[in-house]
Amino acid sequence: MGHLLNGAWTDNDILVENAGGMYVKKPSIFRNWVKADANADFPAARGRYHLYAAVSCPWAHRAVLYRALKKLDAVVELHQVEQALRGQGWTFPEGGHVVPGADKHVKYLHQIYAIADPACTTRVTVPTLWDAETRRVVNNESSEIIRMFNSEFAAFAPPTPDYYPAALSAEIDAMNDFTLKGVNNAINGCGRSSTQEAYNESFRLLFKTLDALEERLARQRYLCGPEQTEADWRLFPNLIRFDPISYQGYKCNLRRIEDYPNLSNYLRDLYQTDGIAEVCDIEGMKRGVFGPAGPIKSNGIVPIGPWIDHNRPHDRARFG
Repeated sequence: MGHLLNGAWTDNDILVENAGGMYVKKPSIFRNWVKADANADFPAARGRYHLYAAVSCPWAHRAVLYRALKKLDAVVELHQVEQALRGQGWTFPEGGHVVPGADKHVKYLHQIYAIADPACTTRVTVPTLWDAETRRVVNNESSEIIRMFNSEFAAFAPPTPDYYPAALSAEIDAMNDFTLKGVNNAINGCGRSSTQEAYNESFRLLFKTLDALEERLARQRYLCGPEQTEADWRLFPNLIRFDPISYQGYKCNLRRIEDYPNLSNYLRDLYQTDGIAEVCDIEGMKRGVFGPAGPIKSNGIVPIGPWIDHNRPHDRARFG
């Protein structure tokens, strides 16, 4: 996919696999925080911050989901990027983008990173949170952006649930770690590892984890109890993509989510949460992955199926 090297684009990618051929996601380098504190380096404000995301990316989808859940549509503006053939990483469609606060026209997301740090060496990823006032990238780590959205912009939005309550923080953190390794990273391991052994390891871990989640959801409505938490919304992007994308495109083809009674009902329950269906463009997800500029080897033909009705009734209300 390429990366920035001393502020200039190169088509050579930064190593993303270990010596055994296992795909390993590189850590993000921009790790600042927006805070509900007027004296902070990045104080929360309406209209100051901009979210860059891509429909095809499950990591970016987390932040888009939280923007909807926390009713931040009028607080943090959303800008979409996509992969393009012969492009330089994440690309702005339809002729480019004027960078908020910088009054500069760009074609690629990496050009925004270079405005923030002209000498940076990094992969250019989504989601990216941009501060138009200081003309800096605040953060490009999805797990931290959703925490900011959850707690730091409350003064500018209607009341919404707290998806990271202190009483459940330890359990949420443990569940996040469990699904990060066993679902998020394992799916990438199935689709992107370069040896059969690495693929086999990821495949076994993935379905061992899905089996454990199926068993857990037989006892309770959500991953950490009767209420939705961050753990559910971190998992959701990979579940919604699993049957239409991961099952075939990433070779995760032992079982579909539809084959798990509890997981499939749970997925529909989350999907039917107010505002979520509107930010789940499944056809767009498929185009982004299977299209000619997508992240996996493909001839560019986007599969039509499967047809899954996420609006059909679920049984999760039986848990109260």
